[in-house]
Parts: sequence; structure tokens; C-alpha cells
Amino acid sequence: MNSFKLLYTAMLRILVLLSMLSGLYVSGTTFTLVNKCDYTVWPGILAGASSPKLDSTGFELQHGGARTFQAPSGWSGRFWGRTGCSFDDAGQGTCATGDCGSGTVECNGSGAKPPATLAEFTLNGSGGQDFYDVSLVDGYNIPMIVETNGGSGGCETTGCLVDLNRRCPNELMAEGGGACRSACEAFGTPEYCCSGEFGTPDKCKPSMYSELFKNACPRAYSYAYDDATSTFTCSAGDYTITFCPSSPSQKSSTDSSTSNIGATGGSAGSGSDSNTSTGSGTDTGTGMGTGTSSTGTGTGSLMGDGSWLTDLASGDSSNTRHPTFGLQLAFLFFVITFLPTSLFQL
Repeated sequence: MNSFKLLYTAMLRILVLLSMLSGLYVSGTTFTLVNKCDYTVWPGILAGASSPKLDSTGFELQHGGARTFQAPSGWSGRFWGRTGCSFDDAGQGTCATGDCGSGTVECNGSGAKPPATLAEFTLNGSGGQDFYDVSLVDGYNIPMIVETNGGSGGCETTGCLVDLNRRCPNELMAEGGGACRSACEAFGTPEYCCSGEFGTPDKCKPSMYSELFKNACPRAYSYAYDDATSTFTCSAGDYTITFCPSSPSQKSSTDSSTSNIGATGGSAGSGSDSNTSTGSGTDTGTGMGTGTSSTGTGTGSLMGDGSWLTDLASGDSSNTRHPTFGLQLAFLFFVITFLPTSLFQL
């Protein structure tokens, strides 16, 4: 009987250890930001209103550099690249494109001023899936792709390889030529912003300007209701966000899913910024397009910068990334707790 009690105690200790490990196992997703531009980029990071900040909200990333972040399950937020930045030794300054208006390297809860290319994520959303997209709804300032590492499900690469600044119509070009505005940002009319009487998918249709973006970058969001071809899902994957990718990685280049991201068009330059942003219509995670660049209309969760995250994106964020592992632990706990009790009574 003593030996059995010792075995029982050991099993309880194993259960405690497995519980601790399970917390690590389901705790988060790795984001890796890579700069392949031939100039320095200052990435910005904005967490959703109900999501914690990551280790940084803005930092310098030199040519060839990379930085990794851990995000917890259920996290939502967006990443973008700032260009043409000038900061002093105290970290005070501004950026020509993608500036977050904080006046510092860290964005501190502020989003990108359009025009800016956005990578948007909601982790462990509806059905336990991650939702992600690359959005040009708030305009474009830099080539960007999102690639998955591991995971299951679709897990396709998305983004925009093309330098749209070289194709930008004069009426959309930001001052200095370093970014290309959306039609909503440039003209502010309801039909371009999917607002007012045009605030529903059946009324707001692609414009000649959004189609220019879409033709160049078929997988990126081009306007607020561009859902069907622009929202991607993956379960339990990690993500690499690359600025100025000359081409997808070797892993992705053999994957047919990357064939229509867009042709390489060179590096984006730097230029001056435009008006302040209230968030893209695709918004964080799904890009389900229930909002617009200027109004943020629609239903969902409020982002830290006042924009909206759709309900479908957020789903039930209480799900773990690996629910079957939790069920296995529950079964193990039942066996260890009740089986010995029954044996002691024999």
C-alpha cells in the first residue's frame, strides 16, 4: 500500500507539471518582423482594445534586421511599417509615412495615420482559428507580406509585393510621393468610404481606384467589403511579417497559394504623411470589412485607436489554441483523482 501511495503522489506531481506546461503550450503565437527594405523601417504595433500590449509598440528595424514578439491566445492587433523617420537621442520625432502621432519611437496605443499598409490579426477567433489579412483600405506606403509557420488549415501567404507608389494615380499620391492614399482618404465621399447610404456590402462596390490596388495585389484588402478574397485563416500557427519582400520565402515560393500575391515592383520610398486615421475597414484580424477608412462604421470590438474589430473575427476568444490538450489533462485528472480513491476502498 505504501508503494501505491508513493506512485499516487508521483502521478499528482506529474499532473501539476503538465498543467504548468499546458499554460506554456497554449499561451501564445510568435510574430517575427523582418526588414528586407534597403532602408530602415520603424514598425508600429497597435493592440486591440481588449488585448495587452506586446513588448513594444514601436521600434527601429534596420535593413536585414528581425525582431520576434509573443502574443497571447485571443490577442488582436495590427502591424505596419513607418518610413522616413527622424528621432533624436531621446526618442522624440516623427515619420514621413505611417506616423502614429505619438511623437516618439513607441506608438503607445496610437494607430498609423493613412496612407499605411496594415497587417491585421485576431488570434484564436471564431472556431478557434486565427484570422489575418493585409489591408490597403487605409492606403499604401510599403510592400508587405504575411507568411505562416506551422499551423493547420488554410495558412496561406498574403500581402502585397508590388511598389504601388510607382503606380499611384496623381490624385491619390501623398505629398512627397512616398505613399498612395485610398480614394476615401483622398476624396472623403460616402461611395468611396462605404459610409452613409453606401454603408452596406450591397451598396458599396469596388471603385476604379480600389480595383487598381486589387489588380496589383489580389490578396490584399482593397476596400471595406473586400472580404471573400482577402481574409485568411490558420489554426495554431506562427507568423512572419516581411517588409519589402523581393519574393516570398523558399517555403512559400513552392506553395501555389503565393502565386497571386502580386509581382515584385521594387522598394517603396519615403514621403510625407496625410490625415489622421480612424482605422481601416478591414480592421484587426479578419478584415471582415464592416467598417470604413473614414468612419469606422459597423459592429464589433473597439480598437485602441477608435476603429472597429468585427464580431466574426473575435469569435469566442476564451477558446484555447489546443482544446484537445485541455481535455486530455481533464481526463488524466479524473483518472488520478478518482481511481485511487476507489482502490483505497477495496
